[in-house]
Amino acid sequence: MRGNDEYTSQIRMNENGTAEIILQFEEVTDGDSEPSEQTLRVLVADEQDTLAIDEVRLIAAVQSVLADSKYSSATVSIAVVDDSAIHALNVEFLQHDYPTDVLSFVLEDSPDYLEGELIVSTDTARGAATEAGWPAEDELLLYVIHGALHLVGYCDKQIDRQAEMLAAEVACLQKLGIALPADTSRWETALKETSMHPGTRSSKELLS
Repeated sequence: MRGNDEYTSQIRMNENGTAEIILQFEEVTDGDSEPSEQTLRVLVADEQDTLAIDEVRLIAAVQSVLADSKYSSATVSIAVVDDSAIHALNVEFLQHDYPTDVLSFVLEDSPDYLEGELIVSTDTARGAATEAGWPAEDELLLYVIHGALHLVGYCDKQIDRQAEMLAAEVACLQKLGIALPADTSRWETALKETSMHPGTRSSKELLS
């Protein structure tokens, strides 16, 4: 997918209350070659009462990640839940007995097609946003970006790959026009402590 391709969108509300958007991309090509079509399908299920959710922003976050990935088509489901729900899922699937910010699951991964699921917690977002100094809605958006990056292959569990993923988070936030919070330590500290890949900008440049 490419972020600057032309696309048409179709948004609808399903009977179960989920918002669904289908983006049909047409790759802009030079010359006489035939354009290729690409599809990103995103479903958002709002299952909490902590925050008012802007589905369009969450969908844009997924699109910002998928735009530079290898996948020509993708289906991503986003479940927006509270701490109680994500705690139960964290125990069930990862055996971690505590609530968390985001869970990501790859359901299908082929050379051209990706299907995945993201679960994000608004309770965790609200608490972390207060500490960071930015809106809870932006904190939640970061969780969607973080989870989507995991879906396309980024990893922050390996120390030598953390800087790459953190830099990608910042780049996505910048593409979406989101100003970083007052407290940038979650990115700055990790970028300082890990070796940067050749050609990667410094933490000072990324956070400026």
